[in-house]
Amino acid sequence: MLSSTADHLYWMARSIERAENTARMLDITYRMSMLKQSIAEPHQEWRAMLSISGLHEDFEARYSEPNASNVMHFMTLDAENPGSIYNSIFAARENARAVRGSITSEMWEVLNSTWLEMHRIKTVGIAEDGVSRFFEWVKEQSHLSRGITHGTLLRDDTFRFLRLGTFLERADNTARILDVKYHILLPSPSEVGGAADYYQWSAVLRSVSAFESYRKVFRDQISPKRVADLLILRSDMPRSLRACMNEVNRLLQEINGPRSGELLRRSGLLHAELKYGTIDEMFAFGLHEYLSDFLERIYSLGDLINTTYFWSTDE
Repeated sequence: MLSSTADHLYWMARSIERAENTARMLDITYRMSMLKQSIAEPHQEWRAMLSISGLHEDFEARYSEPNASNVMHFMTLDAENPGSIYNSIFAARENARAVRGSITSEMWEVLNSTWLEMHRIKTVGIAEDGVSRFFEWVKEQSHLSRGITHGTLLRDDTFRFLRLGTFLERADNTARILDVKYHILLPSPSEVGGAADYYQWSAVLRSVSAFESYRKVFRDQISPKRVADLLILRSDMPRSLRACMNEVNRLLQEINGPRSGELLRRSGLLHAELKYGTIDEMFAFGLHEYLSDFLERIYSLGDLINTTYFWSTDE
């Protein structure tokens, strides 16, 4: 496979997943913002959203205040924000257009129709009472795209690079969603275990479609350590860090290549730490510190994937 083709496939999948996960993070932030009694500082939850997305500087350069209206527009429809849902869907469609000969017609049709609808939504805007419906639509289109990919595509390197992009992006975003609640929105000691704290942890679980899974596994009151255990270490939880790294590590081994030794080593090490680590060790280290380290290593792994497979350093 040409490196340029692999590059487009990988980033097509990452862009689709990014659009979905941005919708998930905005949804949890929107829900948390309703709990005014649990937030001492005005707009703290929206600042948290920008901080965890790494977009606070871009936002502050163009918007006066991190309120709900400004952040929602910036992260959904702002054409000048490369991390907005609008631009993520545009990037997915453009990458798909560049490799139409490598994907199925059904895959192209769903991505093209998603972009056309996204363009229409940007023109008319999102109604104030339609925010939740918009987020659900973004998630449904992402699910539809992955389902069609899984149901129509040959299991070759095209499929592997698409899946690699999906799971690397998903691992990054699960870590960010967990960190935004645990570190930035951590309640005061008097609020721990209270109604607002319970609702926030429930919102975190729902944002990654894990609320029912939590109930099935633990059958008990929601606690931070158990939520972290589910979203970090459970291999049977589809959006957990371990489940994502199981797939990333397996896919990299299948793709392989003459220059992939260091990539496989780093991926294998991160995978092994999740496979054999315990949640008690992570809390002893500091959950925020652990998640920050994980995000740095995922970012580094992404860079190494680029230099190994897409950006040739050969003369």
